[in-house]
Amino acid sequence: MHVYFSGIGGAGIGPLAQIAKAAGLEVSGSDKRNSPYIEYLKKHGIKEIHIGQTTEEISKIHHKNPIDWLVYSSAVTLENDQPPELTFCQEQAIKVSKRDEFLTHFLKINNLKMIAVAGTHGKTTTTAMTVWLLKKIGYPISYILPAKVNFGDMGEFNKDSAYFVYEADEFDHNFLSFSPAISLITGIGWDHQEIYPTRQDYYTAFNQFINQSTKTFIWQKDKTISNITASKNTTVLNENTTILNKINLLGTSNRQDAYLAIKAVQTISKKSDDELIEIINQFPGLSRRMEQIIPNLYSDYAHTPEKITAALNVASELAQKLAKENKSSGKIIIIYEPLTNRRQHFIKNQYSKLFSTADHIYWVPSYLAREDPTLKILSPNDLIEYLDNKTVASVAKLDHNLLKTINDHLKNNDLVVAISGGGGNSLDDWLRRYFNRD
Repeated sequence: MHVYFSGIGGAGIGPLAQIAKAAGLEVSGSDKRNSPYIEYLKKHGIKEIHIGQTTEEISKIHHKNPIDWLVYSSAVTLENDQPPELTFCQEQAIKVSKRDEFLTHFLKINNLKMIAVAGTHGKTTTTAMTVWLLKKIGYPISYILPAKVNFGDMGEFNKDSAYFVYEADEFDHNFLSFSPAISLITGIGWDHQEIYPTRQDYYTAFNQFINQSTKTFIWQKDKTISNITASKNTTVLNENTTILNKINLLGTSNRQDAYLAIKAVQTISKKSDDELIEIINQFPGLSRRMEQIIPNLYSDYAHTPEKITAALNVASELAQKLAKENKSSGKIIIIYEPLTNRRQHFIKNQYSKLFSTADHIYWVPSYLAREDPTLKILSPNDLIEYLDNKTVASVAKLDHNLLKTINDHLKNNDLVVAISGGGGNSLDDWLRRYFNRD
């Protein structure tokens, strides 16, 4: 079977292409721009990738080697309601679907059961922790991980595996396409308002997902807010369980994510808490989740209020730890780039006390993606107005003035955390051009 992946450079589609290739399928694809990840895919056997999603290019590939299935990311149709590649395949009677339908087919033909990680926040970290634990105990596993780690590839297929670990994203109702053997619910807030106009719509989707799962682990607070009716197949975990005290990772959210991963691994391996805690305490982290760029300068992917709260909790514990080691002043400096103007219209009222643990915030313009053209673009000044304490915030731009400001804080031994959810040309991308550990 020849599978063509449209948007192959994305964090969801690219690893899927990797596992398809590893499982013996013929793979090709395209993206609208080149990236280091696309070059990585080419070096690892996916040679037929072209930049520019045009009818001409996909036609050449199809005539050279007939395409059986085109798989596309949700972003492709959100950015263009008549994508040339999809139109071409439909005219040629080639099967076309989003990634979820293809992944369901892939799991079926390879007899794989899904361990799904869902939630408003903490999905990628918990997925990575689950993969880390299974690898360390020598359990054969296949997975997709939409972030870089130092203990494996972003997508791996093991022919001996019985389970497939997957970050089941709620965006575009993706997670409702699956009936997992085990589901982990990391936390339920409210996000993707263009898909779920009300909180109740969001909660209803999670309830449906849990009902489709054979076994689910969920925290008590999330069961309560979403009004989930616990069944014999749903295990409700207490946030105050003393076992979390044995996990020495920084941040309450990280310790809770680690415990969810432990529960999933215990279900299929029967390993003890103590054995798995010892392993998870060595978890090396992953890219853009409080990732150190250089000493005292960190990057985090947080972009919803829940994620920002979790990131600041980690930053507070990290600042205290470094201060005790005389490696930091203990001050927390935040550089914040909101992700999408659309999201800001929904969360702006939640900013009041959100950054209360920060000593100062440098607020840069929002990273724009898939925007509603009818909405006013909210400026940093507009959003700072929603803070209870506006004096801790300054408007900034990604320029040499901000670069100098960051360097000054680093000279003072302050902890600087960049909070940015965007991709190319985002705050995170900009920082890495000037501060490189290599």
